[in-house]
Amino acid sequence: MRWIKTIAFMLLFSGGIMAVNAQQIKDGETIDINGIAVTYFVINKEKLKIKNQDFDRYKVTASVKNNTGKAFNIRLNSSLDLDSNSKIIEVNCINATGARLTSKRFQVGMKAHTIDVTCFSSASTVMSVTAGYYLEQGQVIENDAIFIVPAGETPQVIVRSLLSS
Repeated sequence: MRWIKTIAFMLLFSGGIMAVNAQQIKDGETIDINGIAVTYFVINKEKLKIKNQDFDRYKVTASVKNNTGKAFNIRLNSSLDLDSNSKIIEVNCINATGARLTSKRFQVGMKAHTIDVTCFSSASTVMSVTAGYYLEQGQVIENDAIFIVPAGETPQVIVRSLLSS
């Protein structure tokens, strides 16, 4: 019984730590997370009806600007899980329904660094291969998503950093 209480406490504590790292952001606002400037804005709003219930559909964008004073570079040989390690921030809409295969959250990641590789075994064809990901000082990267929220509500959005120190 003591183990169950310990595990429950640890789960609650770790959830609290994750919530502390997240910051709420509103439409048109820019926040700074460890030198990364995150701007969130609503591009479009539509009203729609799903199964006789009213909802608002928001197309949103998050942009990330590197103001840290250093560049980030993840090479293929330095990471086992290259794709997930290339993400910079996660944008999470607390009140999104996820209806009609829309998002509840999305991530903004670094740009892919690709190189051309020649395959001599198949008549010298050239393939483009991802060698890593990068984010230069001052570089801006954007990503967008669609959130569906209950009618009359605006998206309640939190942002957290996915960069490891």
